[in-house]
Amino acid sequence: MNTDLISLFDADEATVRKVLSETLSGADDGELFLEHAQAEVLSFDNGRLKGGSFNTDQGFGLRAVAGESVGYAHAGELSLAALRRAADAVGQVTRGYAGSYAAAPQRTNKKLYGDENPIGEPSFEAKVALLQEVDAYLRAKDPKVRQVTASISASWQVVDILRADGHRVHDVRPMTRINFSVVVGDGDRQETGSFGVGGRRGLGDFVT
Repeated sequence: MNTDLISLFDADEATVRKVLSETLSGADDGELFLEHAQAEVLSFDNGRLKGGSFNTDQGFGLRAVAGESVGYAHAGELSLAALRRAADAVGQVTRGYAGSYAAAPQRTNKKLYGDENPIGEPSFEAKVALLQEVDAYLRAKDPKVRQVTASISASWQVVDILRADGHRVHDVRPMTRINFSVVVGDGDRQETGSFGVGGRRGLGDFVT
């Protein structure tokens, strides 16, 4: 998808910036925060796929700070009409207030992770096959294994932050995690062990 979230508005960037600048006029601080997020979770339990979910969220938050007062409004659609409604609500905290807009955060060029979407690769079928393989491997380790639970979760978040002074920050944040839980029993005695690993990388970086 297009990771330039501001371009997804039904208005050009100049118009969005104009609304933001007018809303935060006289404020001490504030910004327009835009987000697009995807998340997927697959869980395997008792030898079968027990759960699978996928969801997508998108929207913006608008914040204005005036002295001790903070105005905040948000919407789930990237439209000029929604932005103006939010601006009307947030702008109430700056009525009759004349502040000095805070300096923009210090910039950095340090890149800590890539921007690939871990949800699309590997495929759904490959992820299910991996969970099946994990289940079979752990059960084969010891006949005392009573239950194996394994899950794979992945998310992909795109963030755009726009300030009234023109400073813009853009980030794409991938995240992957895989978890295992094993229940081992012998007669009435039963114990559980678990392990998990993850990070801002693709699933292939954790599975060999």
